[in-house]
Amino acid sequence: MSEILLHKFSDIFKNNILPLTAKGVDIGNKIFGAAILNKNDYSLIVAETNNETENPIWHGEIHTLKKFYELDSKLRPSEKNCIFLSSHEPCSLCLSAITFSGFNNFYYLFPYESTSNKFNIPHDLNILKEVFNIEDGKYIKENSYWKSYNINTLIDELKSNDKNKLTVSFNEIKEKYIDLSKKYQSSKEKSSIPLK
Repeated sequence: MSEILLHKFSDIFKNNILPLTAKGVDIGNKIFGAAILNKNDYSLIVAETNNETENPIWHGEIHTLKKFYELDSKLRPSEKNCIFLSSHEPCSLCLSAITFSGFNNFYYLFPYESTSNKFNIPHDLNILKEVFNIEDGKYIKENSYWKSYNINTLIDELKSNDKNKLTVSFNEIKEKYIDLSKKYQSSKEKSSIPLK
């Protein structure tokens, strides 16, 4: 795993996804966000955040895909030439959307357990269990459609000097998500989102 890509992920969270997410939380949205990067040079193509107050299916990943497909098709890279970055492990809706869109990868920062336990949003695990009979979010993480990557695991596996720097950087990002989560949780009852 390239340390350069992990540093790029950190930059995109701090400079793109988190600012959008903070604005979204201010109007009652959840804390999920995503971005799509070009595989060739790791440049940002699009970043977005949850917009369920406008439409309950505009999860962070879905809203990012919406914005991606609104780009001029002549300028938009093919999905196979893109990297999909998500703040949280995608729910069943978002997993399906990423799959049907043709992306062959996705990277996420917070696994389902964190989404449920740290952020008090248990729907991802509950839907997988109730609808698909998948216990503890144990879907097949590498399959014929895509391969998924937990950013925390990738950092833990590093043997370079960048490991400490990246750990500190992503811990800062995690703290910002925890702060945003507290803000969302304190006001979510006023939100029009069906599954709060």
